[in-house]
Amino acid sequence: MASPRQQISDRSRERIARAAGDLARTATREVEAAHEWYRRLSAEDRSWIGLVAQSGITSFLAWLETDGTDTHTTSDVFGTAPQELTRSISLRQTLDLIRTVVAVVEREVEALVPPKDRRAIHEAVLVYSREIAFAAAEVYAAAAEVRGAWDARLEGLVVDSVLRGEADDSIRSRAAALGWGSATDVAVVVGATPPRGVRGVGTVDIVHRHTNRLGMTALATVQGPRLICIVAHVEDDLESARSMLPVFGDGPVVVGPVVPHLFAAGRSARAAISGHTSAPAWPGAPRPARSDDLLAERALIGDQPARAALGDRIVRALLETSGGHLFETATAYLDTGGSLEATARRLFVHPNTVRYRMGRIVDVTGYDLADPHDAFTVRIALALAHLPRGVRAPSGL
Repeated sequence: MASPRQQISDRSRERIARAAGDLARTATREVEAAHEWYRRLSAEDRSWIGLVAQSGITSFLAWLETDGTDTHTTSDVFGTAPQELTRSISLRQTLDLIRTVVAVVEREVEALVPPKDRRAIHEAVLVYSREIAFAAAEVYAAAAEVRGAWDARLEGLVVDSVLRGEADDSIRSRAAALGWGSATDVAVVVGATPPRGVRGVGTVDIVHRHTNRLGMTALATVQGPRLICIVAHVEDDLESARSMLPVFGDGPVVVGPVVPHLFAAGRSARAAISGHTSAPAWPGAPRPARSDDLLAERALIGDQPARAALGDRIVRALLETSGGHLFETATAYLDTGGSLEATARRLFVHPNTVRYRMGRIVDVTGYDLADPHDAFTVRIALALAHLPRGVRAPSGL
């Protein structure tokens, strides 16, 4: 079968070559008229697209000169434009651009070549447009790979910096590049890293795919056996954590408190990580659990913010209400094994008084001594209150 070079006369190719500039200008005008997305681009991006159209037509002529066998000329079409252009226009828009340019070339060459060459020209344009489409796909695929690798490194850097409490201007600009510059209502969810080998997809990619399907915004990083996810726009912390369960491995999943923005997420992360570390001490812990529900377990491993929270929410609240009677009642109730009558005898009050004070303890602290885990938490808080101020857990814990 004869090649495009053999079917098209030299005179026709010379006419097309002389008209290349006019063809490019006509194609650019029609792209502007036909596509609203093009009109919304910046002047610089429109200029680059014009150069791509010009390059495409010039490359078509060079392709004909090589009998249509040299595909290198098609891959060079997009070499004139910067890689950043792939962020300004999508692959679909690029294919729309190619269709418009090809349609202009097919139409305009009708008047440039004699009837005997028209069919060969149309066939050549068809083959060339296919090669250009493949070249465009390769450009976008390469850009996506580079951008994906860069975004992954950038994401890991931002998350690690947030966890360390570093929030300088460079980290803020990098977070903005990831679309997190104005993220609000942020919480950190921590659980076990899932097993490897899920169809070759990385753990962080799995998190992104899952959250994208749910319409959520998340950053993630893997720290050995622990997967840490930062979730934005959280309305219900437990519901957000529950929706993230499929991305974690077996074991506890803990969500930290909701904080105003990304650069306050270190506090949420520290609480969630501490909660995840200490969660095995509560075998019946819900999944997911709030880090605040694990204050007692966190205090056992030496978490000073957890110890301080127990002191403020339980010990101080009991001492400062009803003249300290609630503190005495909680202590007596726990010391007597949860017996109303025994507590009443120890305090020399009526059992109904104990019942009343028990209700007040719930009102004041939020902890119900009739609940086993709440009673355990209050017990730990009271025990810590009897330790000398400043005593810390051994560093090995």
